[in-house]
Amino acid sequence: MAHHNLSMLWQKAHLRLWLAVLLPAFLLSGCISPKQTRATRTLLKVEDASQTQMMAEVNRFARVGSMKAKMDLKFEDNSFAQFGSKEVYRAADGEVVVQRPANIRLTVKVPVIKTDVAQMTSDGTKFRVAVLQDGGSGKYKKFVMGSNEADYSVLQKELSRSDGDGAIKQNVNAFANLRPQHFTDAMLVRPTDGQHTYTVSTIYEDEEDLGQKEKSPLRLVTRGYYLLDEYARAADGTLTISRRFWFDRVAGLRLAKQQLFDSKGELESDIVYGREGNLSDGTEYANLPLRIQVTRIRDKYTMSLTYQMPEEVVIGKTYPATAFVLQNSWGLEEVNLDDKLREAQATVPANSNQNTATRIQ
Repeated sequence: MAHHNLSMLWQKAHLRLWLAVLLPAFLLSGCISPKQTRATRTLLKVEDASQTQMMAEVNRFARVGSMKAKMDLKFEDNSFAQFGSKEVYRAADGEVVVQRPANIRLTVKVPVIKTDVAQMTSDGTKFRVAVLQDGGSGKYKKFVMGSNEADYSVLQKELSRSDGDGAIKQNVNAFANLRPQHFTDAMLVRPTDGQHTYTVSTIYEDEEDLGQKEKSPLRLVTRGYYLLDEYARAADGTLTISRRFWFDRVAGLRLAKQQLFDSKGELESDIVYGREGNLSDGTEYANLPLRIQVTRIRDKYTMSLTYQMPEEVVIGKTYPATAFVLQNSWGLEEVNLDDKLREAQATVPANSNQNTATRIQ
C-alpha cells in the first residue's frame, strides 16, 4: 500500500512538472508569434453636419423649378434579378422637359438615326405614352393613357420580339412601358415642409469603387452616411415614412440618394445621384448631379439619365400646361388602362384571390 501511494505521488508530481514547463511555453509561443496582417476595407473619414444643413441641401436641389435637357438614357431590365441576371440595353437619346409641381415630357430616340421611339407626358395626375416604333410590324404602335396613382399590376403588358430593325426593336422593348411620372421626383426634388416630421440617423456602408485600380486601398471602402427621414402623419396620429435622403459624409456633405415610399412604407423608387457639376451656362445651379439613376423595384427596371451637354440645360423657363398633355396626332390606336383595369377587376369573383391578367393587344 505504501508503495502504491508513493507511485501515485510520483505520477502527480511528474504531471505538475510537465504542466509547469509546457503551459508557459505554450502561452509564450502565442505571445511572440508573428502578427497576421489582413487586408480590410478602408474606413473613410467622415464629417459632421446638422439636420438644418441637410434640409437646406434638399431645398437647394428644390430651387430648380423647371428644366429642359438632352440626355443619354440607359435602361436595365431587372425582371430576372432574382436569378442574378439582368438585360442591359444600349443607350438611347432623350429630351426631357420637367416643371413643378409634377409635369414631365420625355421623348426617346434611337441613336444615330434619331427616329422617335416613344413620346410620353404626365401632368401629375394622368400620363400618356405614344409608342411610335415597334420594329416594323406596327402591332404595338399605340397611344396608352392612364392614371399616375392607379395600380395596374393585374394587367399584363408586353411587347413580342417581332422581326424588324434590331436597334428600333431593342429600344421599343426597353422604353415602351416606362411611365414618365417615375422621373419627376428624381429631377424635381420636393422641398422640405412643416407638414412632415424629420429625423436624422447615421449608417456605414461597404462599397466598391470601380473607378479605382483593383489593388488600390480605396477600391474597397466603408463610407459613412447621414439618413434624413421624412414622415407623414396619418389621421390616427401614426407616422409613415415617405422619403429618405442619404447624405455622403466624406469630404463634405453631398446628397447621394433619395428613396421614395408608398403609403404602406414600401420602397417604390431608389434614386441615386452621381457626380456633381454645373447645369446651364451660369453658376447659379452649381454642384448638381450630372447623372441620375432611378430604380423602380416593383416595375423591375433601372433607368440612368446623363446630361449630354450640362452647359446647355435650360432652367427656369415656364412652359404651358398643354406641353405636358400629349395629343394623339399620329392617329394611333388608343388604349385606356383605366378602362382595361375596370374590365379586369370585373372578371375577378369577389371571393377569388386569383389575379386576372389582361394582355394589351
